[in-house]
Amino acid sequence: MTATAPAAATDPTDAYPGYLACLADADEFAAIDVAIGLLEAGVPPERVLLDLVAPAQAEVGDRWARNEWSVAQEHAATHISERVVAAVAAYANPRPTGGHVVVACMDGEWHALPPRLVAEVLRLRGWQVTFLGASVPAAHLVSYLHRHDAQAVALACALPMRLPHAHRMIEACRRSDVPVVVGGRGFGADGRWAARLGAAWAPSAPSAAELIADERALRRVPPAQLAHLADDEYASLVRRRGELIDSALTELREKAPATREYTAAQLDSTVSDLGHILDSLAAALYVDDASLFTEFVDWLAEILTSRRVPASAVALTLEHFAAELRDYPRAAHALALGCAGLAAASRSAG
Repeated sequence: MTATAPAAATDPTDAYPGYLACLADADEFAAIDVAIGLLEAGVPPERVLLDLVAPAQAEVGDRWARNEWSVAQEHAATHISERVVAAVAAYANPRPTGGHVVVACMDGEWHALPPRLVAEVLRLRGWQVTFLGASVPAAHLVSYLHRHDAQAVALACALPMRLPHAHRMIEACRRSDVPVVVGGRGFGADGRWAARLGAAWAPSAPSAAELIADERALRRVPPAQLAHLADDEYASLVRRRGELIDSALTELREKAPATREYTAAQLDSTVSDLGHILDSLAAALYVDDASLFTEFVDWLAEILTSRRVPASAVALTLEHFAAELRDYPRAAHALALGCAGLAAASRSAG
């Protein structure tokens, strides 16, 4: 059964509950009707994208994180929001009056809706936009830039663990003499990791548009601050990734007997989580900021707890990695902070 489209609203805030209900019911046509109703009531397309679609998608992600929605429900809602964005773009149908901008996700990034919103806002503001979508390899992006002139590249990163890849992509664009603006939660809520990588950061689609319009500001960015990589901790950790995952999995089976009965799917998920822990630790070493790792550990513990996996399993893994990486001062410091944060959270819950 599908939802009935709510009465047309004249403000995205008023339309939001009905739109979210359409996503919950997987009713694509009703969701599009809500958005088109706003446009027909005179609401600017940019507001529909940023004040309706964007916050609803954030709530979709939160519901998945709280284990209220399955992956399937989240994917269905995301697909509907993508269809709504396409409908808004078709309704507005702007004609380009400015230069060419390329928008893409970092290699390995599959959260394509936020950068798609950026692309559409840029298009609404007169730019000729090419949206390359999710997970664009750096070499393919550079090849595209060599064939098609671009005034700027906008790169999105939702996951901090992808920052080392993001930096390589940023540098590849610069070697092509194309200025870069970056955005997304992967660079930190205040963009601090973008600054560490020497990239111009935009906290929102409108600010990205303003930055791209000011090429001097876009190019006037201090260089990356990565002298700490000389200690080789990051490179060594990356080389040992597979070995560390294997040893952590062995210890989990020894100290957490329940893991011995895991199904193949549960085992794959555990191996994936171990990899994410190491990738986040590596990213923290890359930007020399332990808070990147501790924020990830807190988030992972919340996700696992909502799925009835005890946070103690995360603590056990961190302790194992701390023992294996005791000769890595920066990694050991981040792991100690992660363990301390888990212990504090456990005491508060108790």
